[in-house]
Amino acid sequence: MAITDYAKKYHEKMFPGYVSGFLETDPEFIERFDNFAFDEVLHMPLAEGKEPISDVTRHMAILAVLIGCQGIDEFRSMVPVAMEFGVTPIQIKEIVYQAVAYLGIGRVFPFLKAVNEILEAKGILLPLEPQSTTDTAAEDDGVNPKSRRVAGTQAQVDIFGDGMKEFYKSGPDDSRHINYWLADNCFGDYYTRGGLTLAERELVTFCYIYAQGGCEPQLAGHTAGNFRVGNDKGVLIQVISHCIPFIGYPRTLNALAVINQVAEKQS
Repeated sequence: MAITDYAKKYHEKMFPGYVSGFLETDPEFIERFDNFAFDEVLHMPLAEGKEPISDVTRHMAILAVLIGCQGIDEFRSMVPVAMEFGVTPIQIKEIVYQAVAYLGIGRVFPFLKAVNEILEAKGILLPLEPQSTTDTAAEDDGVNPKSRRVAGTQAQVDIFGDGMKEFYKSGPDDSRHINYWLADNCFGDYYTRGGLTLAERELVTFCYIYAQGGCEPQLAGHTAGNFRVGNDKGVLIQVISHCIPFIGYPRTLNALAVINQVAEKQS
């Protein structure tokens, strides 16, 4: 068995001039991994009439999945690759920032540190251009679009529908604040930022959630949200297929089951 010409060329495109030491220590493994990840996966069959997702979408999904599964070493390797394929530093930063709402700072901090180190090594001046569109000092008067809560609720409505208009007020007295925080913090602080479109933000959220495992109820909600903003079943299946080499089969199959369930419910 040998590494295919296509896999060799794709690996060279990803890692120009780099020769993996695993070719010496683990040649059989590298043959199998590279031929699958960098050839077979990239030639997956698509449903009739479906276009392949872009390189930018593919690599944003891979970065989000690696954060979700805590693959810090592979993340370090893939950030420069993502940039080679057109993902901008701002997009990468936004993927990392938004992950805090879904994984917490304890799990995201190493990834933020890694991105800063990579960008600084490339001579990119930090901090990057600000992307915030809300004002932490703006009061929640119910109408001011600079209010984190108001803007966050609008993002929830845009993704999930009009049923989210009053969601921030819902719930028992002792836990209603969490639904408010979902509006002003999760959506108001992150989804309202520049750098990523709403559809891209909802896609990377899908990736954080399925890569964690054990969050299928939330995954179902965000699968429906993805459908609503234009990331249809075909797009999500391509995303999880491209990410299989980075996340493995069990969580991929769980995500596929959720995608199919949501699609069937909406049909």
